[in-house]
Formats: sequence, structure tokens, C-alpha cells
Amino acid sequence: MTKGVSAGCQENDPHSAYRVSRYLSLYAALWRNSVIRELGFKVNFLMWIVVEGLWFALQLTFISVLYLHTEHIGSWTKWQVVALVGASHLIQQLFTAIFLTNLAALSEHIRTGKLDFMLLLPVNTRFLVSFRQVDLGGFVNAAGALCVIGYALHRLNHVPGLTQVAGFLLFVLVGVLIHSSLMLMLAATSFWTVRAQGIVWGYYNLFNIARLPDEAFRGLFKAVFTFVLPMLLVSNVPVKMLVDKLSSPLEMLLLLALAALICAASELLWRIALRRYTSASS
Repeated sequence: MTKGVSAGCQENDPHSAYRVSRYLSLYAALWRNSVIRELGFKVNFLMWIVVEGLWFALQLTFISVLYLHTEHIGSWTKWQVVALVGASHLIQQLFTAIFLTNLAALSEHIRTGKLDFMLLLPVNTRFLVSFRQVDLGGFVNAAGALCVIGYALHRLNHVPGLTQVAGFLLFVLVGVLIHSSLMLMLAATSFWTVRAQGIVWGYYNLFNIARLPDEAFRGLFKAVFTFVLPMLLVSNVPVKMLVDKLSSPLEMLLLLALAALICAASELLWRIALRRYTSASS
């Protein structure tokens, strides 16, 4: 079933502009459905914004208490770390808004057979699996993170240049892309294990590591979360660019190289998993 369906789901239109327009229209429709869904559950929508806001405030409080007992973490001052916490929260909330709900639901789609229906649609299956729903509350929380970053820059008396801001936003998007690719790889283990929610949510909890400077870690732990699961690079590089802490371009190049490698690996694993899939009814 899979090979035939996968072939049927490939885009044959030679005009890339038409394909881009088509997928943008489809994504706009998915946004409208998400807005309608959120309006139907307003209390739940507001409650999750409050919960995430309180958790963010708790993280900032922890940093404030920490800096009552020290002036620096490595070479990082208090307000530089506050900007780092804000950037980490920004990346996490953008990822949550766009990808988290969708990727966490993949194992359930496989178990219940909903993936069979997605495979039959004339749309790229990975696109549908990744973007089917939008968590609008994540964008609200991301806006709050931007405000915290702006206030931290104010307290640092630092006004970043246009290039720094553009680089910061670029690397934030690269971070979201890395997280989505890694979580897709973890969610794709559902093709073999049927249930992988524990693995997916376990990875999500690792986001907390990214809220501290890379200089706070040493040894194997730092190596793993820099080169294997690049949590530290994802949050530290954008902030270092924003506050003039990048000593060389090597960290930026490493982050971009890891992003390309992880994206390629996730696409390869996704295709292998789809070839293995034989539908929930077989």
C-alpha cells in the first residue's frame, strides 16, 4: 500500500510557484480551522496561556534568585542570561505553536488509522502531519518572550544593529527547524513501537537545558547537548549574536551545519518509516 500511496502523493506540477501558492492557501485554511477550534474552547485557550506565562515567570525568578549569590555565570551577566531565558522561551513557544501538537499526535494517527486517510490526500504527507493544527496560544507566549528580551537589552544599555536583529531572528527560526526535525524523528519511532508519546514529551522537557548559558556546563553533558541534541547551541547562538558575545563565526557555522544534517536525517527516516508502514488495518 505504502509505495503506491506515496507515489500518488507526490507533487507532479512542474511550476514551483503554483505549488508554493497551493500550500500557502492550504496552510491558511488550517489556520482558520485552528482559530475556530480555539474560539470554541476559550477557557482552555486562556488557561494554557496563563500556565505557560507563570512557568516563564518562575524561570525568570529562578535567575533573579541565582544572581543574588553571584555576579556572573561564566562570562554571562544577569541581564544577558535573562535575554537567554527569553530567547529559549521564544523558540520553545514558536515550536509549540506550529509543531508540537501535530508531532505528538503522530503515534495516535498511526494506531487509529488516521494516517491512512492522510496518505490518500493529494498533499505531501509530512506537510500535513507537521502543520495540521496551530496552537495560537504559543504565539501569544512568544510575544511575551520578545518583550522580556527587549527589556533585558534595555537593562544592558545595548541597542543591537539591524544585522544582529536579522541574524537573531534567522537563528531562532533555525532553532525551531532543528527542534521540529528532531521531534519528527522521535515521533517516527511510532512506526515501529506504535506508541511514542513518552519519548516525544521527554524530548520536550529537555528544552529546560537551553535556558542556561553553555558556559555553565562541562564535559560529556555539554558535548551531547551541543553536538548530538544541540539544545545549547539553539538558544545560545542567537543571544550571543544579539548581545555581542560571539567570539568567532564557528558557532554559527556549526549550528547551520547541524541544522542541515538533522533536517536531512529526519527526511530520510521519515521516508524509511513510510515505506515500512502498511496501514492500521493490516
